[in-house]
Amino acid sequence: MFRVKEVLKEKGTTATALADKLGVSNNTITRIANSTAKPSIDLLDRIASELDVDIRELFKPSKGGEMLNGFVQHKDKVYTINSQNDLQRLLNLLESS
Repeated sequence: MFRVKEVLKEKGTTATALADKLGVSNNTITRIANSTAKPSIDLLDRIASELDVDIRELFKPSKGGEMLNGFVQHKDKVYTINSQNDLQRLLNLLESS
């Protein structure tokens, strides 16, 4: 899901260096890089800012090569969008409410 490892390598830095700059544990960055943690939007934004990339560059394209990844906040709820199906479900939910 995330391509933090690739971006770290492209930028010539390490998870440890990034963690130090962000004031989080190395384990946190490693788990995000391995896609075993779901970071907050705020943390993803901070990571992207520190690595000087657009936040979308932190995500891998979903199956079939489609690049549809993101978060939509509606009222007090944040929805994760990783596919056209996710987006359609959200649209259906919003239309029915």
